[in-house]
Amino acid sequence: MILLSPQADNVYNVFRDSPLRYCGYANEVGESFRYQYPRMVTPSYVLAFGYCIADAASAGYAIMSEEDKKIENPTRSRETRAAIATFDTLTSQGLASVAIPGGVINMIVRTARFAVARSIGLPALVSKWLPTAAGLGSIPIIITPIDNLVDYALDSTTRKLLREDI
Repeated sequence: MILLSPQADNVYNVFRDSPLRYCGYANEVGESFRYQYPRMVTPSYVLAFGYCIADAASAGYAIMSEEDKKIENPTRSRETRAAIATFDTLTSQGLASVAIPGGVINMIVRTARFAVARSIGLPALVSKWLPTAAGLGSIPIIITPIDNLVDYALDSTTRKLLREDI
């Protein structure tokens, strides 16, 4: 994985190394509860996108506040490096934490609702909550493959184009 943001230094990042990182998964929880509590979906996306924006701003700020002495012969200005780090973080977080997992969980819950609706003899409580449980239960399973997919996709596209040595 090629990182263009300051997280490549293994420095503590409050957005990825603390419980605050779970805010990025808020939309998956909102998607899981979509049919029980539809009003919960929009705030869950606001929280998840807010997390992504804050992480991206933090990556850009970290570049802007570092000293130029740390980098030998920088080919790009500090502002350009900060913009690239912000863009990279926002793109990776937006895809890996919000867009792709939200769509996957939505499809899982819809498919479970479809299957439950065609099942005969299920109690009403099971019919109502089984799709939500399927959505919630799938969150830990889908996170790592989606993160790896997004990292591979970005490493093969935008990160190749934005590397410092090009």
